[in-house]
Amino acid sequence: MTPRDLMGAALRGLSANKLRSLLTVLGVSIGVGAVIVLVAVGNGSGRAVQARLEAMGTNLLTVSTTGGGGGFARGQAGPSAQQYSLTLADAAALADDRLAPDVSAVAPVMTSSGTATSGDTSYTVNQVIGTTPEYMPATNTPVEIGQSFTQQDVDTSQRVILLGQTAATELFTRPATAVGQTIKLGAVDFVVRGVLASKDSTGFSDPNATAIVPISTLRATQAGYGPLNQIVVQAADKDRVDTAQAEVTQLLAARHQVPTDQTSPFRITNSAQILQTSQDTAATFTALLATVAAISLVVGGIGVTNIMLVTVTERTREIGIRKALGARRRTILGQFLIEATLLSLIGGAVGVAVALIITRFQLAGVEPVLVPSSIGLALGVSAAVGLFFGSMPAHRAAGLRPIDALRHE
Repeated sequence: MTPRDLMGAALRGLSANKLRSLLTVLGVSIGVGAVIVLVAVGNGSGRAVQARLEAMGTNLLTVSTTGGGGGFARGQAGPSAQQYSLTLADAAALADDRLAPDVSAVAPVMTSSGTATSGDTSYTVNQVIGTTPEYMPATNTPVEIGQSFTQQDVDTSQRVILLGQTAATELFTRPATAVGQTIKLGAVDFVVRGVLASKDSTGFSDPNATAIVPISTLRATQAGYGPLNQIVVQAADKDRVDTAQAEVTQLLAARHQVPTDQTSPFRITNSAQILQTSQDTAATFTALLATVAAISLVVGGIGVTNIMLVTVTERTREIGIRKALGARRRTILGQFLIEATLLSLIGGAVGVAVALIITRFQLAGVEPVLVPSSIGLALGVSAAVGLFFGSMPAHRAAGLRPIDALRHE
């Protein structure tokens, strides 16, 4: 028989029991669709996290203190927490081009919290950030409405404030009306200078439920004159982040006289490293989802085996007649392999079509990002599933002896 004749015989065999073929196609399509959709969800989730981290800047370093170093030499007295506290003088030193040439911007940061009040409306701001104007461009926190405060505002401890979108909405309903209004933060009056652009959440806290004020004002009215919580450092270029980190580490160690045999008391968070870690995690997560979805393809393959075994049993007399008339073993084998492969390919095509529709919608708050290679891979795997799981029934059919097949009831 020619390949065309084999294909025609396979199609007639599948159409002989439409309901059974339909159920088999459904099982394979679920597996293929699940692979494509879950890979798209994993890819979309990874892209979303990556975009949020990149929005914060890939050349950003955040310096904080661990509260004291470790690894002291025997008999050496431990340092006081005050010795390793971050100060405004540290921030000024890091901003010196001669001491840290690969650093482009530095912003000291102090944080507090308080209740903001506008008329009869109050809102608890969980994070009030005291800093300098360099903080906004360094952390990619632009002012959307109004304007930022200036270095002169910092120098003169002006009581001006920038509100996040959530804080502005809670206090004024319409953020556009907030600029120029006076609010109380605790018992102190502040004039709203601007409203920050909205940011996507990177964790459990709302980054828009915040407020930013000059650091000198925060120290004078809210947080006191203690140490800094952190120092935000922006490297001159994303390719010079590691060099800038080394300069920051050496400069702080020298300023605070950290012994060489002691673990550094300063924690420096590199945004580029966080981004790389998140990409690796997202890739692992996507691979895990694809593996879980592939299990449904195996289940669909087992369904193909069962259906084809039933088909061979039902058509045993037909096989015996064809063999008695001279049909070769390879002809019978080819026909049943084509039937199994067709079932899988049709199921794969249906699964791809359904997946293309599903991935147009958000799933569990994630915007799926379709991976074109996953479509080809899923179709290829579905064809392989048909060949693999259909081979046993096909070999069984091809191996039947004509006399035995003709005697079958």
